[in-house]
Amino acid sequence: MSDPAVSSPQGRAEDLVDVLIHDHRMIEELFGELETGDPGADERRRLANEVVAELVRHTVAEERYLYPTVRKVLPEGDRVADHEIHDHNEAERDMKSIEGLDPTTPDFEFTLTKLMGEMRQHILEEEVELFPRLRAAADPAELRELARKTQQVKRLAPTRPHPSAPSRPPASTLLEPALGLVDRIRDALSRRAT
Repeated sequence: MSDPAVSSPQGRAEDLVDVLIHDHRMIEELFGELETGDPGADERRRLANEVVAELVRHTVAEERYLYPTVRKVLPEGDRVADHEIHDHNEAERDMKSIEGLDPTTPDFEFTLTKLMGEMRQHILEEEVELFPRLRAAADPAELRELARKTQQVKRLAPTRPHPSAPSRPPASTLLEPALGLVDRIRDALSRRAT
C-alpha cells in the first residue's frame, strides 16, 4: 500500500479517498483472479481468504474514518453513512458464510458471486457519488491526515469478518485491535494467506 506522503496521480498529497480507491482496485483485481481461469479448490480458498481479509480491513477503515467524516461534512451524512454501514453488514454476513463453505460447492460460488456483486455496487456508489461530494465538502488537510490514520488502522485491523462486533466507535475502536491480533494468530496457526 502506498505511503500517504506520496503524491496521488493528480499531483497532490494522497488523501483518504485515494487510499480507499486504491483498496477498491486491489479488491477488484482479486475478484478478477477469482473469475478468470479455473483455479483448483485450494487456490479458490486462498483467493477467497485474501478477498475477505482485504474487505474486512477496508471496512474497518471506512467505518473508523470515512463514515464519521461523511456524517460531519455532508448535510445528509447520517443517512448516507447508515446506508453504507448497512451494506457492510450484509457483506460481512456473506464473508462469514464463505469462511465455512467448501470452495467446490455451488453454495460457495453463489455466495462469492453475491458478495462480489454487492461490493462492486458499493464501490461504484462510493466512487461516483460519495467520494466527489466528500472531497468538495471536507477540508483537504483533514482528508490527508485521515489517509495516514487509515493506513495505520489497516495494519491492526481484523482479517476475518465479525458480523456481531460493533461497527461504530467507541466500541469498535476498543475491540478492533484485539480482534485483529486474534485473527492474525489464527491466520498464522492455520497458515491462512491474508
